[in-house]
Amino acid sequence: MTAPSGGPGAYGPGDPQKELSTASVGVDGHGVVTAWSAKAEELLGHPARDALGVRLSTLLTDGENSPVAAWPTRPPERTRWQETSFRHRSGEPVPIVATAVPQETRAGPALLLLLTDAESFATWQIQQAVARGVTSQSPVAITVYDRDLRVACANSAAQRELPGPFAQYLGRSEDELFPDSEVLSLKHPATVTELMRRVLATGTTVVGLHYRGRPPADPEREHVWSLSYYRLEDDEGRPLGVCEESVDVTDLHHAQQRLALLNEASVLIGSTLDLDRTVQELAEVLVPRVADFVAVDLLGDVLEGREPSARSVGDMCRAVHRSVHEDLPEAVVAPGRPVGYPEGSPQYHCLATGRPVLNAVLDLSSPWLLDDPIRRTRFGAVGVHSHLVVPLRARGITMGVATLFRWHTQEAFSTDDLLLVEELAARAAVCVDNARRYTREHQAALTLQRSLLPQELHTHTAVEVAYRYLPADAEAGVGGDWFDVLPLACARVGLVVGDVIGHGIHAAATMGRLRTAVHTLADIDMPPAELLSRLDDLVQRLAEEADAAHPTGVEGVVGATCLYGVYDPVTRRATFARAGHPPPALAHPDRAVTFPDIPAGPPLGVGGVPFESAEVEVPEGCVLALYTDGLFAAPDGDADAGLERIAFALAYPDQALEEICDTLERSMAPGHPQDDVAFLVARPRPIDTDHVATFDLPFEPASAGQARRKTGDVLAHWGLDDLSVAAELVVSELVTNAIRHARPPVALRLIRTGDRLICAVSDHSGTSPHMRRALLGDEGGRGLFLVAQFARQWGTRTTGKGKVIWAELPLPHVPVSPHVPVSPVGV
Repeated sequence: MTAPSGGPGAYGPGDPQKELSTASVGVDGHGVVTAWSAKAEELLGHPARDALGVRLSTLLTDGENSPVAAWPTRPPERTRWQETSFRHRSGEPVPIVATAVPQETRAGPALLLLLTDAESFATWQIQQAVARGVTSQSPVAITVYDRDLRVACANSAAQRELPGPFAQYLGRSEDELFPDSEVLSLKHPATVTELMRRVLATGTTVVGLHYRGRPPADPEREHVWSLSYYRLEDDEGRPLGVCEESVDVTDLHHAQQRLALLNEASVLIGSTLDLDRTVQELAEVLVPRVADFVAVDLLGDVLEGREPSARSVGDMCRAVHRSVHEDLPEAVVAPGRPVGYPEGSPQYHCLATGRPVLNAVLDLSSPWLLDDPIRRTRFGAVGVHSHLVVPLRARGITMGVATLFRWHTQEAFSTDDLLLVEELAARAAVCVDNARRYTREHQAALTLQRSLLPQELHTHTAVEVAYRYLPADAEAGVGGDWFDVLPLACARVGLVVGDVIGHGIHAAATMGRLRTAVHTLADIDMPPAELLSRLDDLVQRLAEEADAAHPTGVEGVVGATCLYGVYDPVTRRATFARAGHPPPALAHPDRAVTFPDIPAGPPLGVGGVPFESAEVEVPEGCVLALYTDGLFAAPDGDADAGLERIAFALAYPDQALEEICDTLERSMAPGHPQDDVAFLVARPRPIDTDHVATFDLPFEPASAGQARRKTGDVLAHWGLDDLSVAAELVVSELVTNAIRHARPPVALRLIRTGDRLICAVSDHSGTSPHMRRALLGDEGGRGLFLVAQFARQWGTRTTGKGKVIWAELPLPHVPVSPHVPVSPVGV
């Protein structure tokens, strides 16, 4: 490689007279050939004896018409190569390229013609064009390092990266030219000098090495180059140095980074349907790779799951913000707080128009910042110099804005950054909209679930209760398990736990219908086995309706299990029936937990098999636990092991019920349950025998008076004399009704609870009385009407041998809600 006259260390053009094989022909001023070299004889075939003394024009194919023929008399003003054609000795034309060199001889002016074949000259011209292109036109920077890996020469592209005279860089190493640069490849040495040393030693070629740094010609901006290295050798293969070819791929590198970031964002953003998590993921993608700070502000309607409206333009809250510094020096508003952007601010404009706003250079004297002194002061203190605001839009609706700052990064936001952030914001907006819709549906599902499950289980006279509900569908928060504590007549209480097949909102809807049916059937005091039979009929009808509506879908599947029991605090016994449901657990204070043997009926909806009930004695101090199979179902399917774990969790029934529930939840359903779990823990409260009085009455009209006297005596003993008149009237009417319309035996029972007196008359007739309004001429028909006036409530319930008619009277000094008599249809 040679250096041009323009300066040291650069490539220069070659000289065809030196580099090409030329023939010499001497011509005098008259155009007569005076000299003929051996090369001319070789090129044209004419020996010197034939060529000397002849006119030059006779050797030219065009004769006197050739421009070269006029050169002896009119030499060209400057040396140039002219295409022409000489006649070969064989007669064939020979394309030639010639030039003339003026000479002075004793005979006068003469010319020395230099001739070369046109094909060799054309090849040489291409080589020279390539050399000139590499030297001054090529965008590839080429630098040659000598054996000591010091700069020897460079082309124009390489010199443009080094300001000032290039001579000052000769003899320097790569590390000295770019001291703060780094190799972006783990498989290569840490520095370029080390890499070139390896290339010089081994002759291995390196292609496409990425290198990052700040060139001296542009120290404010970071560049990325693609470098290639190969060893330079002499004719005998001895190393002379290393050639470096460098291409600035900064824009390509940034484009690849943006594409990689977009691909990464497509995986990271929207990984869940949680709105807060979605905007947090957007912030994590943007900081620090795009911005030094980002704040995402959403409309209040979006945060609450509603569709954004025009009225909510100014109602924004900070959803999340993130900074390269943990102390968040840029933040003005805390997450969850309202964001007040003045009218005319970029955020307000972005939200109103749905278009981004780019302030590549932030002007602190902008009108919107003058109207917002808090942000103006904070920006000035931190040093925010570039500002970008983009909308979060999906389905043509703007749901919020993302604000980006740069203060730690020196480069300002560019249009490429704007396009990247817009793309990220568009993807995030779709995820935010999906999360918003999910939030709305989730809230609707929760509202449905709350409306279907008991809002609060009030403490009952007969039992103290605690419960847990753990849906398997953690995202929707709803399932098909349910529980209830139902107050029944004569101080009894109904305990129910059920489990609908499936999870989610469909199971919850079915559960709500079954729970309503259980309430209705329990209100008419239906025995447990009969109640399950009626519930079984209902589930069969629901299944038929679902199959008709969804003949091919799983939504048509309807089925459930249920455990229903009635606890009587007077007898201290509970009657249970179950439909495909696990039995209750009974925790004793002085012995191991037992699982009463309740006849196992089929699941609800199967039909064709009657349900049976069983009585269980519940001693004082025991705890009853009713649960769904999700509580004890083990991953290995070992139900017995699950029941053993329940027994272990109930081993201390003297604990508070909430503590027992916590123990059950920790030991039986840790983490996220695979199935819905509902369990109800009840501690029975038996009624003291001193608060119960039972009398057998003769089946005769005089029994009404006897019942009144016994009632008065009992109330006097209990200190309830103020209630005697009303109670004696109610008892008299109930006994009279039994004597007139029922069958013996007849018995009276008085029960005193904490807030009421219960009067119950039993007989062996299955006919239930009905209240009616008596006419003026009727002798009877007023008894139950009078009972309804004095009693807080009354009703009938069937027994295995007949029925019980009961009425409740409030005790003195106990507040009573207004009572409106209701016709006991079906009682």
